[in-house]
Amino acid sequence: MRGVFARRAAAAAAGGGGADGGERLELRELLGGGEEVEVGYEALRLVLDYLYSGRVGDLPKAACLCVDEDCAHVGCHPAVAFMAQVLFAASTFQVAELTNLFQRRLLDVLDKVEVDNLLLILSVANLCNKSCMKLLERCLDMVVRSNLDMITLEKSLPPDVIKQIIDARLSLGLISPENKGFPNKHVRRIHRALDSDDVELVRMLLTEGQTNLDDAFALHYAVEHCDSKITTELLDLALADVNHRNPRGYTVLHISARRREPKIIVSLLTKGARPADVTFDGRKAVQISKRLTKQGDYFGVTEEGKPSPKDRLCIEILEQAERRDPQLGEASVSLAMAGESLRGRLLYLENRVALARIMFPMEARVAMDIAQVDGTLEFNLGSGANPPPERQRTTVDLNESPFIMKEEHLARMTALSKTVELGKRFFPRCSNVLDKIMDDETDPVSLGRDTSAEKRKRFHDLQDVLQKAFHEDKEENDRSGLSSSSSSTSIGAIRPRR
Repeated sequence: MRGVFARRAAAAAAGGGGADGGERLELRELLGGGEEVEVGYEALRLVLDYLYSGRVGDLPKAACLCVDEDCAHVGCHPAVAFMAQVLFAASTFQVAELTNLFQRRLLDVLDKVEVDNLLLILSVANLCNKSCMKLLERCLDMVVRSNLDMITLEKSLPPDVIKQIIDARLSLGLISPENKGFPNKHVRRIHRALDSDDVELVRMLLTEGQTNLDDAFALHYAVEHCDSKITTELLDLALADVNHRNPRGYTVLHISARRREPKIIVSLLTKGARPADVTFDGRKAVQISKRLTKQGDYFGVTEEGKPSPKDRLCIEILEQAERRDPQLGEASVSLAMAGESLRGRLLYLENRVALARIMFPMEARVAMDIAQVDGTLEFNLGSGANPPPERQRTTVDLNESPFIMKEEHLARMTALSKTVELGKRFFPRCSNVLDKIMDDETDPVSLGRDTSAEKRKRFHDLQDVLQKAFHEDKEENDRSGLSSSSSSTSIGAIRPRR
């Protein structure tokens, strides 16, 4: 009797009375707890294969194995997450045999699971409820006795489970009845201000002198729970130790490795975070990141011009940070050759960053955000034609003759230079590609006729990239023109890409 729930749902859909006598059955709707547990394609396919064949196939390595070479792939995040997803889907579809099988598998490896991954298993076991009572009870006991702090638990688990953990810790004498394991009110006020994205309120609370950013573990909190811009704003206050450890021995960089947000990692590294620091159990930030990343995500092929997976990007950034920093200096040969030609330097930087945005959008966005390029005025590199009114406020004409360096030029050049430097420091693979394109002194047209196979390939690759960018820009301009010329009776305007 496999799939009682699935058969009932299918029968209900078949008798729905749609145009064809039935209704479309959405698997996402069947997985009622989809907001708490996102079931991946590979896990769902395993469950469906079992429903049809009655056999459990081999676990897919791309989804179950992390990219840490030293990992046994028993308690790492990809392995645990996959089993938890299968368990949740099997329990939801009321496939008792499969539910029992994966509950036993998780029980067998529970002692080898990293403590941070216990929360995922506990959440799933709680959703499965009666069908996973053994797993729920044992996992709950392990979390109670773990060093997971109450803030992390409160952010990850439902209130009823939090109450059980507090009651159990109180009975075991692990927390005091006064604070129940939570920080004092002054720290909680700072955390609430961060939740509200109000760094100015944080600054005001600090002036009261009741606590400081380090004692409140404010950077740890912001990195783990808040938008990336809040971390940047806190770092700009320069009031916190970027290498400060929390009671579990995690630095802020260790927390950011778990968060897997490239912009946060780069922000911390540029402020002096040490990638070589290890946790109490001997893991560096890069190892933490590797054990969270599936092999399928890391080794998958990314189409040129498409964003790189964040997981892979975080690992590359941390690996590069552990190596000796390159000599930043001038961005490249072409920029150095520009010499005192300020207009030439600005043109070079604008073109290089624009090309980076086309070829490596995710890496370029990270570097540009850290360098705050969006806060500067974009140069007008076109012909002498007047730009449209809406662009006049956001561009600076670089074709003035004679060219005079202005304050807005300097701000833009500083931001673009920092973008290039960050790219060379954290994304050398991308920077090397850009160097080869930007530093090529050969006329691009003659490259197409060059007998050198390598140069001809480079020419055609560059031609394809720029041709694609041209068509995308043309489509965007067409949409913008259509939007601006639409009459008041039009159905709706098409919003241009940003």
